[in-house]
Amino acid sequence: MPLLKRALPMLLLTFITAFCSAHAARAVETDTGVRLGDDAFLAGEWRELGDRCIGIVTNASGVTSSGENFVDAVRRQGHICVRALFAPEHGLRGDRPAGAYVASYTDEKTGLPVYSLYGATRHPTAAMLDGIDVLVFDIQDVGARPYTFVSTMAYVMQSAAAAGKEIWILDRPNPIGGTLVEGPVLDPEFKSFVGLYPIPERHGMTVGELARLFNDRFGIGANLKVIPMHGWRRDMIWSETGLPWTATSPNIPYAKTTLVYLATGLIDEAGINNGVGSDKPFERAGAFGLDANAYAAALNARKIPGVHFEPTAWTPHAGFWKGKELSGVEIDVDDPHTFHSVRTAIELLCAARAVGPYVRVRNAKTLDRDWGTDTVRRALIAGESPDTIVHAAQAGIPAFLALRDKYLLY
Repeated sequence: MPLLKRALPMLLLTFITAFCSAHAARAVETDTGVRLGDDAFLAGEWRELGDRCIGIVTNASGVTSSGENFVDAVRRQGHICVRALFAPEHGLRGDRPAGAYVASYTDEKTGLPVYSLYGATRHPTAAMLDGIDVLVFDIQDVGARPYTFVSTMAYVMQSAAAAGKEIWILDRPNPIGGTLVEGPVLDPEFKSFVGLYPIPERHGMTVGELARLFNDRFGIGANLKVIPMHGWRRDMIWSETGLPWTATSPNIPYAKTTLVYLATGLIDEAGINNGVGSDKPFERAGAFGLDANAYAAALNARKIPGVHFEPTAWTPHAGFWKGKELSGVEIDVDDPHTFHSVRTAIELLCAARAVGPYVRVRNAKTLDRDWGTDTVRRALIAGESPDTIVHAAQAGIPAFLALRDKYLLY
């Protein structure tokens, strides 16, 4: 009996410790909501590597759910052989401007070679892959076809297949959700680095799901492994995941920027400034001399779901209009679950056409490349209504939805 009395406090302490630990683990899960593919990799999936060495394709957006840089987390783990790092457009630190040449170099912090996939080559070469058995991809996408990270992923998969290397995709959320899908679907005639495969502007897929689609349907044929997330749902936007946002590139500083990226990223080649070069990139649309009140009124009269427009003015600190005051609208997304970003792009262009001679196609080839078709440009110039243009852009969506269903993970 005395022995039992002495043991009871210890048993109670053990129970309390175990209960508190379990509660803390659940609290962490609740706080962050979603566990990323890189979390799963670090938690134990890495053991499948055995003694094989990896190359990591990543940038500043490649962070765990706690916000730790993935490369740092892998090196801290201590049991994984890392041979090299690979960086996409904007560089390893995500601080290079869009379209800027990125050179290869040696990373001072890790001592590892950093091979640029947006410089002399966009495909990992045989020399870059020497000594690497598995390529591991961990980059946050924004859910828009023209954003080049998924093209980099496809090129890496192609090189892995050609070299007989395995590739692992560590899955991450689509920050604008996986339910709304908007066209147009890419016409293969307009294939480019901002659109390799016939998918819509807004595809509603994660990078892991896209990898599965690219690998099977579009014939890459790599030895592919996708490490899925836990806790992510298709109807989630980024703010509902509980995850910290890390800028994916200089002009995508906030998670909310991803919602408007496709709305305004598709209009600049038609002569409408999209706020890039100001403190609110992609959150504005306008031009020099445009009547902001008339533009806002025309757009709000359209009653576009999930969004309203406020008259505003801004002076870009960079770009063609540097130092000039522009006027137009600020895009205020009220309901991200009903906001159609590509429809909004078409509405912005049609409204600018209606209030004055502000739609000026500077480079038809580039505009068509961004849209993945020339039909939008031609319809805009021909004076077609926004409803007609939107309807035509959605024509390929039913077939795409049927195609993508096989590759969805969530």
